[in-house]
Amino acid sequence: MRTTTLMDRLRYAFDNYMARGTVALIGGLAAASALVIFLISLVVAVFRIGPGDADGLSLPEAIWSSLMRTLDAGTMGGDEGWRFRFTSLAITLGGIFVISALIGVINNGIEDKLGELRKGRSRVIEAGHTIILGWSEQIFSIISELVLANANQKSSCIVILGDKDKVEMEEAIADKVGSTGRTRIVCRSGSPIDLTDLEIASPHTAKAIIILAPESDDPDSNVIKTMLAITNNPNRRPEPYHVVAEIRDPKNMEAARLVGKDEVELVLVGDLISRIIAQTCRQSGLSVVYTELLDFGGDEIYFSEQPGLHGKTFAEALLAFADSTVIGLHPQGGAPALNPPMSTVLKPGDRLVVVAEDDDTIRLAPAGAALVDQSVIQLRAAAPAKPERSLILGWNWRAPTIINELDAYVAPGSAATVVCDVENAVDEVARQCAGARHQQVTVQISDTTDRRTLDGLQVGGYDHIIVLSYADMLDKQQADARTLITLLHLRDIADKAGHTLSVVSEMLDLRNRALAEVTRADDFIVSDKLVSLILSQVSENKQLNAVFADIFDPEGSEIYLKPAGSYVKLGQPVNFYTVTAAASQRGEVALGYKLRAHAGDAAKSYGVAVNPDKGEAVTFGEADRIIVIAEE
Repeated sequence: MRTTTLMDRLRYAFDNYMARGTVALIGGLAAASALVIFLISLVVAVFRIGPGDADGLSLPEAIWSSLMRTLDAGTMGGDEGWRFRFTSLAITLGGIFVISALIGVINNGIEDKLGELRKGRSRVIEAGHTIILGWSEQIFSIISELVLANANQKSSCIVILGDKDKVEMEEAIADKVGSTGRTRIVCRSGSPIDLTDLEIASPHTAKAIIILAPESDDPDSNVIKTMLAITNNPNRRPEPYHVVAEIRDPKNMEAARLVGKDEVELVLVGDLISRIIAQTCRQSGLSVVYTELLDFGGDEIYFSEQPGLHGKTFAEALLAFADSTVIGLHPQGGAPALNPPMSTVLKPGDRLVVVAEDDDTIRLAPAGAALVDQSVIQLRAAAPAKPERSLILGWNWRAPTIINELDAYVAPGSAATVVCDVENAVDEVARQCAGARHQQVTVQISDTTDRRTLDGLQVGGYDHIIVLSYADMLDKQQADARTLITLLHLRDIADKAGHTLSVVSEMLDLRNRALAEVTRADDFIVSDKLVSLILSQVSENKQLNAVFADIFDPEGSEIYLKPAGSYVKLGQPVNFYTVTAAASQRGEVALGYKLRAHAGDAAKSYGVAVNPDKGEAVTFGEADRIIVIAEE
């Protein structure tokens, strides 16, 4: 057994001290420098050594002179007297070896600290901020919407914690979002499911937390783990959190509810987009209505209590605003409901669900402003539902859900045909769509970009065509490219045969919508964009989640675009007060209108007007539609 010597112990102690990091190195070298300076200065003072024939230096003067020589070796160039020169040389050599090392360590320490800051590992010191946990392409739309929502605030902050390099996140945001105005964007690198990393984002002082599903094979597991890290955090705050999370698979909703309880608002992404596509394919322009309601750029949904309407019926409240539209009621102690019975009486504590430009623009109209022209109101019964034929071109994991959602809307005897080049589509449809009651579903394995395939389908005989993106198999740009090719073939077939096809297409990248508009499809559903809008809205007001769930649920009231002739006489100027009164007589809420003449004009929202000025007269034609919230 080797004997431990004093030198071994000193070396071991030195190693342990040096392992403490930059601060220890700086402290050690600073102490060594001070010791060298003091010892040589003491020699100079004791032996009365001075330059040339001058008297010796005092200890303070010697210390100062020695310090200057350690910092600048050129200081000794003019020294006289060999004793003084030798002492100056000694202190200068000490400065070269010790002080230079100290400066080098300080420089490296600063570089390491800057590198650490660039890695995004420092804790955020914010309060009242919004946190986004995770990273996906949706984040750019969410940031853009939150920036618009916070535009009227003096200062706001969005903190992003993602498992990605901080600099890469900042550069991507700068490239795709651009200027964020008064809203500061703070990026930090870390795993949202790690309690230590989560603390970096200061979740306990945040006003809202958005959890994004990662781009992985099992995104819901990560979302649920992140929810656990927040709600079961040993350092959690006593007040409830406001968390919004997206869930992909309906099977995971129950587990997510058990974890989140009342603190987490869950958005079921798959069902949501499937419902939007199913509803939109049967009603051209509906996606524009949804986008208008969901983004912060135009009109949004607010909750407002109006004491002046207490004791009034819901039907009377519909006509009480000139530039806002009432769509529902949030009774005190109850859940929000769209299009409640018109005879419902408003009580103190009840809040109206209102579509308005901003919450401060919700004002009652002056008395007598609601001018309703009863002479132009005509209520026509809706035509009986007929069987419909739907064609789905393409495939992704939402396809079976879309088929099941369509089944809730179509009449008995309908049919749905799926054409794609995904082999397991047959098994998936057989497994997930076996309960279809109103439509017969068939699957054909073919290439949807092949013109011969599309010609053989005789697409002119279908009432609705849905072009799905191959999101599961291809990246966004490749998937959108295949979608564009299919749409171009459909347009050419329609032009040559003189058909008018009802086509709804799913796009993955919002930037490709402008390219796709040359195909003259009726609607483009940008899936990630709509999900981002909903997450942003709910993060600002958690009660909106119940409203959106009601809007997209096939049970109860939904948004429909119905012929204008079913409400008012065509070809005559009519204000929207009159349209609102006509819809209320049918037990419906009028939300806006769609003019066919502007259907191809993006600058005029493709003819869609949500929450129009009720006093402005509009002349409706046979092809125009009234946007209503109704049960059917």
